[in-house]
Amino acid sequence: MSDRIRIAVVGATGAFGRKHLDALAEIEDAEVTVVSGTTPEKAQAIAQQYGVPTAVVGLDAVLARDDVDAVILATPTGLHAAQTEAVLAAGKHVQVEIPLADSAADAEAALAVAEGTGLVAMVGHTRRFNPSHQLVHDRIARGEFAVQQMDVQTYFFRRTNTNAQGEARSWTDHLLWHHAAHTVDLFAYQAGRIVQANAIQGPIHPELGIAMDMSIQLKSETGAICTLSLSFNNDGPFGTFFRYIGDTATYIARYDDLYDGRDQPIDVSQVAVSMNGIELQDREFLAAIREGREPNSSLRQVIDCYRVLGRLEEQLA
Repeated sequence: MSDRIRIAVVGATGAFGRKHLDALAEIEDAEVTVVSGTTPEKAQAIAQQYGVPTAVVGLDAVLARDDVDAVILATPTGLHAAQTEAVLAAGKHVQVEIPLADSAADAEAALAVAEGTGLVAMVGHTRRFNPSHQLVHDRIARGEFAVQQMDVQTYFFRRTNTNAQGEARSWTDHLLWHHAAHTVDLFAYQAGRIVQANAIQGPIHPELGIAMDMSIQLKSETGAICTLSLSFNNDGPFGTFFRYIGDTATYIARYDDLYDGRDQPIDVSQVAVSMNGIELQDREFLAAIREGREPNSSLRQVIDCYRVLGRLEEQLA
């Protein structure tokens, strides 16, 4: 490996592909050597925008190259598990955007492949890296705070098949397998292994074929509980908002910002080297490769999230 870790971003023309390219531009030992898109024109345009020397179409064209040490997959959800396995089979480290898979079986299969390679295999569970949630996690680790309850709202206004930038999507997003995955994993990360989970959902959209509203209840081994409300029907401020109710404090997290229970801001600027959760996630990926260790948010660490989602899917069915 050269002094810099050579990275390919697959799905670079999508909303999160671009977020990763922005983040990698801030990391000194990252060198993006290849971007991949769905068409030559789109791939070339993004390569020119970010100063990347090579633009290709598809994953196979990336895996055939010898100037790639690691791959970031920002592709449609349904491709994640199989593409993760393909990257590992090619002998390259992989970070796949959340979710790892859209079924428990596919998540287990990807984990089985990863466990036998010795390569870094990581899922982009960004909430573990947001400075707001990092501060809470650090206080939990020091014994200064214990979660009693988490109340979480994940709200979007998405009645058409569009991405985070309002562009048309070729695949359909999912409240359970994508958006709930953030909170299911974070709750376990902050409060312990999930031992009880329940879900109900609202009507199925006649065109998208998915539930537009969902409610999930979780309980951890520590006795802490979580209530998660999700909606694609919310016509108002969008995003995910977390309220941690604990034994010594209340915290409200809005992405990378943190507030106390009275909505007074808490300074998280010194928690990490950046305020950008995606950048911190990418820094962890590169550091794990450099140091030859398991990353935070490895497939092994997040697999329980997908097992819980699988059980919830069975309930909803």
